[in-house]
Amino acid sequence: MLNQINAERLLFIDIETVSGTSSMEQLSPKLQELWEKKSSYFRSEDQSPEDVYQRAGIYAEFGKIVCISTGMITKKSSVRKFKVKSFYGDDEKQLLEEFAAMLDRFCSKPNRNLCAHNGKEFDFPYIARRMLIHGIALPDILDIAGKKPWEVQFVDTMELWKFGDYKHYTSLALLCEIFGIPTPKDDIDGSMVGEVYWKEHDTERIAIYCEKDILATAQVFLRYKGEDLIPSENFERILL
Repeated sequence: MLNQINAERLLFIDIETVSGTSSMEQLSPKLQELWEKKSSYFRSEDQSPEDVYQRAGIYAEFGKIVCISTGMITKKSSVRKFKVKSFYGDDEKQLLEEFAAMLDRFCSKPNRNLCAHNGKEFDFPYIARRMLIHGIALPDILDIAGKKPWEVQFVDTMELWKFGDYKHYTSLALLCEIFGIPTPKDDIDGSMVGEVYWKEHDTERIAIYCEKDILATAQVFLRYKGEDLIPSENFERILL
């Protein structure tokens, strides 16, 4: 089946999310009450809801997106390049609207798919939920209600690695290591994004980190297909 998926027809995606506010006390009283209830399922007895509020970013109801990075593999005269564009900043509604407009343009051509690592369980539904919260109409490719499984245009590199083993989780970093995919040393990791955003307010730094993940995802997909990796010098960043 992998042979039927053209790498040049995929839009690689990764998102970075943070808690909706810098602290729990900034939530409305009702949301504080609901976070207390939500967090009771995973916090230990000696932890308060405030102690685990940094985890709010992984839930679309309590978090927000601060960066969506997108990338496409292009090929000209047998030379492959990876072109990246990120949507990032404080105004989540604006970046989602810009991303939605880009998705509509991307999907205007046939046989297009979205690709992310763990995208089916995190990136795609998170984006869709935040769009609905902001009153943004879902692009058709994200509106999967009523679609048959084969009509859903999602490719997930983690799901592909499972080979039907639904208990299995493999990180993108581990896949890069076992496939010999070179990855640059990052000055941050996913667990630090919230701190970098709320304390340093450095969305550019977050975007650069996010872009490295989508390049890694694209390289893993090419390895799945037994194809050559994209040289690092063929990485092209399209600035806002």
